[in-house]
Amino acid sequence: MPWNQPGGSDGKDPWGNKNNQEGPPDLDEVVRNLQKRFSRLFGGGKGGDSKKRGSGGSPFGTTGVLVVLVLLVGVWLATGFYTVQQGETAVILRFGEYQKSTSAGLHWHIPAPVETKIIVNTEKVYTVEVGYRSTINNARQTVQRESLMLTEDENIIDIAFAVQYRIANATDFLFNVSDNKDLVVRSSTEAAVRETVGKTSMDDVITSGRSIVGSSTREILQRILDRYKTGIEIVTVDMQHALPPEEVKSAFDDAVKAREDEVRFKNEAEAYANDVIPRARGRAARINQEAEAYKATVIANAEGQASRFNSILKEFNAAPEVTRERMYIESIEQVLNGSNLVMIDQEKSNNIMYLPLDKMLNRIEPREALSPEATNIPSDALNEVRKKINEYRQRDGRTSRR
Repeated sequence: MPWNQPGGSDGKDPWGNKNNQEGPPDLDEVVRNLQKRFSRLFGGGKGGDSKKRGSGGSPFGTTGVLVVLVLLVGVWLATGFYTVQQGETAVILRFGEYQKSTSAGLHWHIPAPVETKIIVNTEKVYTVEVGYRSTINNARQTVQRESLMLTEDENIIDIAFAVQYRIANATDFLFNVSDNKDLVVRSSTEAAVRETVGKTSMDDVITSGRSIVGSSTREILQRILDRYKTGIEIVTVDMQHALPPEEVKSAFDDAVKAREDEVRFKNEAEAYANDVIPRARGRAARINQEAEAYKATVIANAEGQASRFNSILKEFNAAPEVTRERMYIESIEQVLNGSNLVMIDQEKSNNIMYLPLDKMLNRIEPREALSPEATNIPSDALNEVRKKINEYRQRDGRTSRR
């Protein structure tokens, strides 16, 4: 009979092993086995054993309960460990009451429900838009309820700001600020901007006072948030735009362009003045220096002529005739130095003399060399020399006639 045929070989295979053709284990039986094991752990057992031990229970069961309780308490205490990342602050509450704040690192607190922790990011910078909202496609949608404000000169202006802030004090922020922190900052910014714009004229807000409006708004906004102990610190307040209403926008654009042209013309005039004035001052300094040099030259020439005259006078007093003759010769030499006149002292001579007329006519030094500017001789001194020469000529003429 085959080994796997029912009823043969007592349910055994050819190798002598029992052919186990039973189904999967019963789930109820598995649960009952687990219950029995737990009952043994906590002091239970079979019926006969429990009767023998009586109703007092087993010491092993009490020990098991204590072990389990200790394990449960250990697990509960281990849940009190927590880690605070860099730039975060953890606030510990005991039954809802503030206990302490912890910074970055590994810490422990009494586990819930006794104490709870709330971690606040104190380095993240948040942005709030006042007067406009950014859409998905990076477009801006104006919120006129927030952007339209009244200036000091009773004009309406459309203004928008972008405010960046961070949480500086986690405790004040958790206990004094609602869940919608952006709404708190936006409302405070709107109040600060209205106060600042209400004290400033429209022209200043649109043109030169933009930076002043931004800084003043930041100071007022920070004072408001500190007054209510929100724990929020304002990082920057940037003015996005400051425009007049659409009805008068063209007129204000013309006024702004006129102011810009005024500033540009002033800058060009200042640049021209900065270019011309130094040149004029340099030219004036050069003229002064030339005048000083001319003054020094004239004085030096006058002193030299006076010294020369004194030396000639001294020599004239010592030898009048010789000095007179010398002066006459030097004067004639100086006068005739630039002349093209040629004198031939030969009477009744038949010799033909060759005259280099081309060289005589192309002399480099003309007759104007005797001018005071060329010779550096004062006109009075030159006239005096000419007068002396004429006197010598008249005297020599009388002497020759005699």
